[in-house]
Amino acid sequence: MQSLAARAIIAAMTDQPRAPSNVPEFTVSELSGSLKRTVEETFSHVRVRGEISGFKRHSSGHLYFALKDTEAVLDAVCWRGQAMRLDMNPEDGMEVVATGRLTTYPGRSKYQMVVERMELAGQGALLKLLEDRKRKLAAEGLFDAARKRPIPFLPEIIGVVTSPTGAVIRDILHRLADRFPRRVLLWPVAVQGEGAAEQVAAAIAGFNALPGDGPVPRPDVLIVARGGQTRPARQVHGR
Repeated sequence: MQSLAARAIIAAMTDQPRAPSNVPEFTVSELSGSLKRTVEETFSHVRVRGEISGFKRHSSGHLYFALKDTEAVLDAVCWRGQAMRLDMNPEDGMEVVATGRLTTYPGRSKYQMVVERMELAGQGALLKLLEDRKRKLAAEGLFDAARKRPIPFLPEIIGVVTSPTGAVIRDILHRLADRFPRRVLLWPVAVQGEGAAEQVAAAIAGFNALPGDGPVPRPDVLIVARGGQTRPARQVHGR
């Protein structure tokens, strides 16, 4: 057993002030701010490949989701302005390549990716998406032969549903002028972003509702187009 004197010596040594350290001392806010600057400067432009998980579209138009692989998860957000310009509709399970930047939220010791662009990761992912969509539409009966109408060999009036400022309308008019001059009626719509699908559907319905003998002629066929590639939609009902 230690004597009283020995214990007194040990206590005195323990109470001695420690030698000053040369490691700088930060407040929590200072350290969080330094981390934020480091992350945002180092990862100001990144491309990340991963699977979308937990996708949510907020009423504000912002998109919230995570990118994951087999070993890690990265929270991500796409603000409304960028979300409206995406060339795809994100969904859970999609493998994508997201382009953007990293930022931190010091109040929660978290970091996330601010996504500015997004694309499907490779041809395999695109083909899988197309096959999934095809099966879904087929289950709704949209490919049934009874729904199809023959496209006239020589349509006199062609209705086009697309953006009036995009390259696709110029391409359509140029090709028609070169090969098959015909009268074209344009119904301007947004072809991507929030509300685009509703505008396209309303344009098709609007063309279909035109009377056959009205001041604006009803087209013989419709083309719904975006992105420089055209695809026939369907023959106008009743023609």
